[in-house]
Amino acid sequence: RMSVRPGSRMMVTSPSRVSCRRLDDVRSRRQETREGDVTIIREPGRTLIRGDDDRVIIRRDENQRFRDLGLDTRSERRGEETVTVYDRRDGTQIVTVTDADGRLLRRSRRERDGAEIIIIDNMRRDGPRPRFAEEVVELPPPPLRIPRERYIVDAGHADERLIYETITAPPVAPVPRRYTLDEVRYSPDLRAHMRSVDVDTINFDSGSWTVGADQAQRLRVLAQAVMQAVERTPNEVFLVEGHTDAVGADIDNLSLSDRRAQSVAEILTRDFGVPAENLTTQGYGEQYLKVQTQGDARENRRVTLRRITPLLTGQNAQ
Repeated sequence: RMSVRPGSRMMVTSPSRVSCRRLDDVRSRRQETREGDVTIIREPGRTLIRGDDDRVIIRRDENQRFRDLGLDTRSERRGEETVTVYDRRDGTQIVTVTDADGRLLRRSRRERDGAEIIIIDNMRRDGPRPRFAEEVVELPPPPLRIPRERYIVDAGHADERLIYETITAPPVAPVPRRYTLDEVRYSPDLRAHMRSVDVDTINFDSGSWTVGADQAQRLRVLAQAVMQAVERTPNEVFLVEGHTDAVGADIDNLSLSDRRAQSVAEILTRDFGVPAENLTTQGYGEQYLKVQTQGDARENRRVTLRRITPLLTGQNAQ
């Protein structure tokens, strides 16, 4: 079992230090070390952690997306934590707190009167930071009382109304409690409680995470639905998930999927105005194939978006 222990120092390298455009560039700059009972693979902008059970997770600097977008941020080290503040044009501030490994601890919005509203709370309240394996939540599969095509919606065949309905729907089954962001990221049973939208309108070149300008416009309907949801409830959180097909090494696919998820999140903010603080990203590589094949399947090279606010807050009502 993978056991990434509190107090370990697996720093995430900022991608601004080394510019990579394709997977070949990333692969050539990887450095692998052994730390305790895990293997650490460092690459530009990412750290991959492989346990003795061959389970691999990927982490990134949670503030880098803000910097890549050219947003006005400033950071200050406070003990073991780094506090990064992003000044919005409306006078409010987005405050992100990360630990020494670049892991997100909290993200909040500070109003002009000084009031602070939590957007993401990734802190455990029942003890010290757990090992990774302890953050995987196992739950029974939620019962589906809606057609599967309404549970996982294909963006290419959906209008804004259906996408909005999907990303604002309550959980399909009761959520037992509030969960941390890491628990949501690493627990497929938990994420399955929320409906999702498969963004099958974006086609990535092999080994690349770049989205062409012509394809970026295909995200407009999705972005409009997200903006409508955020305007109604400003503290909504949406997870952008990256997926690949099963061709190639698992490490390559995990890195590629994570970068593709970030690319789509950046487009939603840069081109369509979705607030960066309402999005978070995670790559899953080839773990969750849509089409069960080890071959080259375009349907598996996709990005998925789902609302995770109820999982973070433990709320079951819309």
